[in-house]
Amino acid sequence: MTTTEPVSERPSTRPTALQLAQRVATAPTVGPVVALVATMAFFSLKSDRFLHAENLSLVLQQVMVVGVLAVGQTLIILTAGIDLSVGTVMAVGQIVMTKLAIANGVPAIPAIILGILTCVGFGILNGALVTGVRLPAFIVTLGTFNIAFAITHIYSNDLTFTGLPSEMLFFGRTFRLFGADFTYGVILMLVVFAVTWYALTQTAWGRHVYAVGDDPEAARLTGININRLLLGVYTIAGLTYGIAAMLLVSRTELGDPNAGQTTENLDSITAVVLGGTSLFGGRGTIVGTLIGAVIVGIFRNGLTLIGVQVIYQYLVTGILVILAVSVDQLTHRRRL
Repeated sequence: MTTTEPVSERPSTRPTALQLAQRVATAPTVGPVVALVATMAFFSLKSDRFLHAENLSLVLQQVMVVGVLAVGQTLIILTAGIDLSVGTVMAVGQIVMTKLAIANGVPAIPAIILGILTCVGFGILNGALVTGVRLPAFIVTLGTFNIAFAITHIYSNDLTFTGLPSEMLFFGRTFRLFGADFTYGVILMLVVFAVTWYALTQTAWGRHVYAVGDDPEAARLTGININRLLLGVYTIAGLTYGIAAMLLVSRTELGDPNAGQTTENLDSITAVVLGGTSLFGGRGTIVGTLIGAVIVGIFRNGLTLIGVQVIYQYLVTGILVILAVSVDQLTHRRRL
């Protein structure tokens, strides 16, 4: 006679509701999303015009240049670096492409490509100095900030180039959607974010970027060529600055040597930090950067709608940066 022994119940591997809630609460994009919702709620209460479709589409149009710049900035900050030259490198690129087209008669498409390649060249220069000479990224990009600034004004002779060919203005053209006008530049910005998201989350290269930012020595011991990776990161960042230059030209319809000299550097860093990327490297998401860029755009737009002077907008932006970095600092200390 055989007896059957009771089968012991296996513990369930399915997460409980509490565990799911904890995962959601600790997701890296939760903080930026909460900040975005709170910001939108605040300005919607202060201005009846804020939530209009036309106004929100305007925010995206204003964000597209800074958003693309912030993509390159995110890649560099993920490796525990920082780029102070983003705005002036973009300025060089847009002056090169517009002057070649207007003053030198170069066809629009080759002129755009040469302008983008100029920005890529600055990215390679930054990467080579960081990896080859072993200079801190802060010092290197502070130097190239001034170099790019000088080249922009020397090459342009402080002239503004107008009457650009239609090909250069394509991404500034609009199409109608949901009762509002959107530019093709916004679509390009989203494509750049999508490609970068895929590269960071679905490829070995992306995992290496996070590994180098988190612990470069451990990354080296696992066989990652750190110098090659960093050079690639700065080169790709330069490419994004070139794309941003093209978007700036299409939006403003001119080549201005003074463009990119002020807010773009600060705004790109602000977008990255507000998006939850750690200045210590190795932690952050490109989706968070997109949300951070939108937050920056909403703040500037909302403050303008409620009649706040531009100088106070800079004040608010500075406070946001300090608060975001303070949170990052406290989080980093807790991890140690």
